[in-house]
Amino acid sequence: MDGPTAAPAGRRDPRRVRALRWLNRRGVRLLHLLDAVSIYASLWLITGALILVRPGFNAASYSQRYAWTYAVVVLVHLAVFYFGGLYDRERRLGVRPGAAKIITAVWFASLLIGLISWLAGEFLIPRSVLLVYAVVGPFCLAANRWLSRRVRLRTEGPPRVLLVGDPQTVTLAEQHLLQAGEGIVVAGHSASVLDLQQRVREAGATDVVLLDAGSLEVLYTTAGLADLERDGVSTLQIVRPQDSLLGLRNVGEIGGMPFVLLSAHALTPSQRRLKRWMDVVVLLVTAPVTLPLGLFTTLYVAAVAGRPLLFVQQRVGFEGRPYWMLKFRTMGVDAERGTGPVQAAADDPRVLPGMAWIRATRLDELPQLLNVLHGSMTIVGPRPERPEEMAAYEAAFPGYRRRHQTLPGITGLAQVYGRYHTAIEYKLGHDLHYLADWSPVVDLQIMLRTVWVILTRRL
Repeated sequence: MDGPTAAPAGRRDPRRVRALRWLNRRGVRLLHLLDAVSIYASLWLITGALILVRPGFNAASYSQRYAWTYAVVVLVHLAVFYFGGLYDRERRLGVRPGAAKIITAVWFASLLIGLISWLAGEFLIPRSVLLVYAVVGPFCLAANRWLSRRVRLRTEGPPRVLLVGDPQTVTLAEQHLLQAGEGIVVAGHSASVLDLQQRVREAGATDVVLLDAGSLEVLYTTAGLADLERDGVSTLQIVRPQDSLLGLRNVGEIGGMPFVLLSAHALTPSQRRLKRWMDVVVLLVTAPVTLPLGLFTTLYVAAVAGRPLLFVQQRVGFEGRPYWMLKFRTMGVDAERGTGPVQAAADDPRVLPGMAWIRATRLDELPQLLNVLHGSMTIVGPRPERPEEMAAYEAAFPGYRRRHQTLPGITGLAQVYGRYHTAIEYKLGHDLHYLADWSPVVDLQIMLRTVWVILTRRL
């Protein structure tokens, strides 16, 4: 019973399907147009209804005044939806964006419009229209997503599932899927996750369903799950009765069976965009403090340590790509000549006299703000490692490379909760936990805690 069934052959790729895929690859989706049209039309329909129920309103003046401001309102909504993840490509199975996410996005956009109007001294939209739209808007967005799913179903066909497990569990799961009548096609089955990507391609599967727990260890220690995500294939794990002890959240169902959606811990495109804009905003807001501090530290390092001022070292960045990290130099020029690459210690004897407090207060990290501005680093993220250290850690801790599924950071969860002596394995747990539970609030909390760590000089 091991092996995928043959994928349907000879299926044509209509011009409209190729056109939609071409637009999707360039970040343009049908939802962008649907949302823009529905928001603009809804605002005018609400305005018209209010004019009818409120005698004395001048419809002509409304049309002249709000024709362009409503367009600005639409752009604000699209921007909020863009960064809020409403335009991320939906998975075919598993948990879909719910009503709470849509309502939150609409209300946040409404608050942002109110703030812009207050700063501009003129309302972009009548307050009554904005309040009514905050109630009506989520229904329009939900309808657009329903229509988008229908179009996707017609152009791409129903979900095709590859079942992974022993023959008995595969047979039971297949019976559930067929009896549920949800249009899910069982494209194939496999006894293990070995060569899973090849089996998925042969079966033409859009989703992988894991029916036992043994597959997780293999997927964790290899790049299999991340490779499937890059190919647009989602992976789901059945929830067994004993798994309830883990306190799992967001458990969905397929054919009446409980499943959780697995993630390679990589941030979604919308999360990466939002995180990048947060970095830019933080750089601008903190510039009045960081620029004078950077100038002071530059003069101090020049007087105490001499030239070169900067320590430039190759580190492992996003997806394992190398980059050059900048720091103020606090050690001798040839600090590792006799020892080779050595991990820094709390009381490192290589630190030059008068430079220990620069390291303790993290002022030596200030040049990394240039790395953040360049885009090779982020403010909050896993600390970057040297290539030679990276190779050793990967050999000792399978799955260590997962921490490079986001940009390396100046500070991070492992830095604010760990110490210099904290074991690498425990720091890895902090880094992967950060990737799994990332949110803007988490980043802000880590930034604030970093300030406390600096003030207390905790190492």
